[in-house]
Amino acid sequence: MQRTVVESKTRSTIIGFEEPFCVIGERINPTGRKLLAAELEAGNFSTVEKDAIQQVECGANMLDVNAGVVYNSNPNPNETEPPLLKKLIKLVQGLVDVPICIDSSVPEALAAGLEVCEGRPLVNSVTGEEERLEQILPLVRKYNVPVVAISNDDTGISTDPDVRFAVAKKIVERASDLGIPSNDIVVDPLVMPIGAMATAGNQVFRLVRRLQEELHVNTTCGASNISFGLPNRHSINSTFLPMAIASGLTSAIMNPTRQLEMDAIRAANLLTGRDSNGSEWIKFNAPKDRDENTMRVRRRRRRSRT
Repeated sequence: MQRTVVESKTRSTIIGFEEPFCVIGERINPTGRKLLAAELEAGNFSTVEKDAIQQVECGANMLDVNAGVVYNSNPNPNETEPPLLKKLIKLVQGLVDVPICIDSSVPEALAAGLEVCEGRPLVNSVTGEEERLEQILPLVRKYNVPVVAISNDDTGISTDPDVRFAVAKKIVERASDLGIPSNDIVVDPLVMPIGAMATAGNQVFRLVRRLQEELHVNTTCGASNISFGLPNRHSINSTFLPMAIASGLTSAIMNPTRQLEMDAIRAANLLTGRDSNGSEWIKFNAPKDRDENTMRVRRRRRRSRT
């Protein structure tokens, strides 16, 4: 059984083959969110505060924190991103007590985030590119933290799942050479949009199974990538997630405020025996059901009186 342990100051989350599916909240990320990017550039953190609290309330086990804002006054991320990421991590840690996933493509920002992050965060990410391996893996070893390994390298993102598997294997082996165990590698096999590649779903299901069986590593993905460019994306996502979980996917970076997708994950946990006594399913469903039943009884009583 492979277990990847991430921690906040007082709380642990385990990503594992036999553990409940780990939801990594994606909302604290200005990429594609122009309003949030503008707020962060102006020093306004109100949306970050709201998103941090809401995601945990909706069931996120971990929060991804990204500070990739392109400043008009200074577009150099090596200078602007590290101090902003530190500020965001401190802010989020003061609001919620779940582990952090430090998300940046800037090595200096990852180092800055690791300096201030309490507990044992997840680093997002390293790729198979030689420069990234040389920059990120020593940082992972220094701080003894797990890392997301993305299955692309200097040649880019391959549409061939065998190539993506080979890149993942390369990262795991290079990490092992530095003394980083496989349980601290969480592989992102890269989910392609099903609208652009008809085999994308089956590709990722096979890849996830192979990564579990051959490399014995935990896995993650950007769950919404599967539905990119298509209508009714949340129905696609909510179907994809249980299928991926059944194939062995152990975590996903996603939006936990989407109830349809979270319900699908909780149902998958229940049906695969990863929700002891159905406690999580009941926690997020029974109170609402009881309220609705109470309202129905009251409406019946009112009608009977008239």
